[in-house]
Amino acid sequence: MKTEKVTAHIVNWLKEYATNAKMEGFVVGVSGGIDSATTSTLCAMTGMRTLCVEMPIHQAPSQVTRAQEHIEQLKKRFANVSDVKVDLTPVFEEFKKQVPQTNEDTFLDLSLANTRARLRMSTLYYFAGLHRYLVAGTGNKVEDFGVGFYTKYGDGGVDVSPIADLMKSEVYLVGEHVGVPDSIMKAAPTDGLFGDSRTDEDQLGASYDELEWAMKMQEEGKTPHDFHGREKQVLETYLHLNKANQHKMKPIPVCEIPLQLKF
Repeated sequence: MKTEKVTAHIVNWLKEYATNAKMEGFVVGVSGGIDSATTSTLCAMTGMRTLCVEMPIHQAPSQVTRAQEHIEQLKKRFANVSDVKVDLTPVFEEFKKQVPQTNEDTFLDLSLANTRARLRMSTLYYFAGLHRYLVAGTGNKVEDFGVGFYTKYGDGGVDVSPIADLMKSEVYLVGEHVGVPDSIMKAAPTDGLFGDSRTDEDQLGASYDELEWAMKMQEEGKTPHDFHGREKQVLETYLHLNKANQHKMKPIPVCEIPLQLKF
């Protein structure tokens, strides 16, 4: 019952926000993961026009298959859903040819991964501008406000964040309730930004269940000294990521001019 009420609340919130903003609908980047599948379904449930956009960049075939399966079933269920595919692989490859090369492999890999996310953000806003749509974000609470697991001005560049107050486990509950395909429900979460099979857990060093626990421990004022073994390690990992990514979670700092220096 609570899942049903939460779902209805998000759908109503989306519709009310878009209506008040005098926008015509939503555009969502669909990756084949639980977050984008749940978000696009919630947008579709508003009855407003919802555009699902595939934006592969050297994408793993399994991710493409899951994304297409989700979009097809969504179009069958909701007449207000449409889709478009934009292959950004050539754009990405051309970008790499135009920028200086570096031998710093670690920084290069991360920088190019973030570039993928930013190309996708620009693509979503292209369609948003064409159709007077809002770009719907797909970040959950642990990613957005816990460990900052997203690209600044990439997948973090959105107009509305319908699932950003849901823990990852809660996204799965809502996803199941709104009919996200089993293939997506069972797939290991991945951002798909590196062109390989690494999962979110591989990158973060902890599972989402562990990170949810750590987020709760932080809220309760616990420290790594309160734990041993794996729990201590997970909390240390969470706190490190939380601190390192505060620049994503806080508003852009503004250099305020003292009153006596004002023009």
